[in-house]
Amino acid sequence: MNNFIKSLSFAAFVTVSSMSGAANAQKLAVVDVQQVLQSLPQVAVIEQNIQAEFASQMQEVQRLRSDGNFLVEKLQRERATMSEVAITDLEGQINALGQQLQQKGQPLQQNVERRTEEERRKLFALIQQAIDSIAEKESYDMVLNSNAVPFSDKKFDISEKVQQQVSRAN
Repeated sequence: MNNFIKSLSFAAFVTVSSMSGAANAQKLAVVDVQQVLQSLPQVAVIEQNIQAEFASQMQEVQRLRSDGNFLVEKLQRERATMSEVAITDLEGQINALGQQLQQKGQPLQQNVERRTEEERRKLFALIQQAIDSIAEKESYDMVLNSNAVPFSDKKFDISEKVQQQVSRAN
């Protein structure tokens, strides 16, 4: 029932808006924010900076992973000829490396994700500023995310303008 009332209210709003819109046409635009973000040259630079920032930690995790893989392969290869003590010792080394990998890998992954999200937020802020600037300059009444609109004509798409403006910003 509550959804029905919301739907009815929305339908009434759209009807009233379209009637008043006939008197004064609204200028609309759409922008594909995700496409803009993915096409920015800043994204590659940010990825490189994050890789450089965490390079030593990533190398350490990769070394632990390689050492662990080597020991697992050694155990599989030589198990038949190894004594029980040697097998137990090697399994202990593998487990210790696995724990080290987990202790270093998880925080590293979280830190990389955190930094990536920080940089994405900065880019989204730049995108929003570009949208606001273009909307004001070109007198748009409303700019919608293209993912929220089932269909729009290409003439309403300002994604390329937004992408160009954000690309020039840095």
